[in-house]
Amino acid sequence: MEFSSKLLEKAVYEMSQLPGIGKRTALRLVLHLLKQPKEQTSLLSQALLTMREEIKFCQSCHNISDVTVCEICSNSNRDHQLICVVEDIRDVMAIENTGQFRGIYHVLGGKISPIDGIGPSQLNIPTLVEKVKTGNIRELIFALSSTMEGDTTNFYIYKQIKDCDVITSTIARGISVGDELEYADEVTLGRSILQRVPFENSFKNT
Repeated sequence: MEFSSKLLEKAVYEMSQLPGIGKRTALRLVLHLLKQPKEQTSLLSQALLTMREEIKFCQSCHNISDVTVCEICSNSNRDHQLICVVEDIRDVMAIENTGQFRGIYHVLGGKISPIDGIGPSQLNIPTLVEKVKTGNIRELIFALSSTMEGDTTNFYIYKQIKDCDVITSTIARGISVGDELEYADEVTLGRSILQRVPFENSFKNT
């Protein structure tokens, strides 16, 4: 792709680094920004800079937040003895949109994947195990995607807490095997949360 401007080329290159954005789409977006008033571009760039510099991660669940403890964790109307374990922030948003879950979350920040060089120590697993060992948690719901990496992560956590007095369950397989949680429709995801099954059953029958 030939560019008449190095500035344009640089902007397109940086835009194309975003997931799912190819060079042609990046060019279309950059040209669109050029057609907008400068103030609009300034608002966009300032919003991104502010987000990057000021955004926080909840010290309790690791969800993205504007404050030290997110709104979900600080909500006294939520069931703080019920934790839904998810891979990332998008999964929290997906489950919240169902309106079927009134507990709190724990965001792992990924899944165990030796091929990608991701081990348990690189995820937010130790803080989850620590929570369970305090004895204040009644149930853990494993809500990771039903992939090999997701199942491996679930099983690793289960082994770490199996001697603790806590119920472990997993979302019902209304979510197809191999599907990512964030792409499930709200009704299916909501039913999967409500119809969750004991975690032990999920691997004893495989």
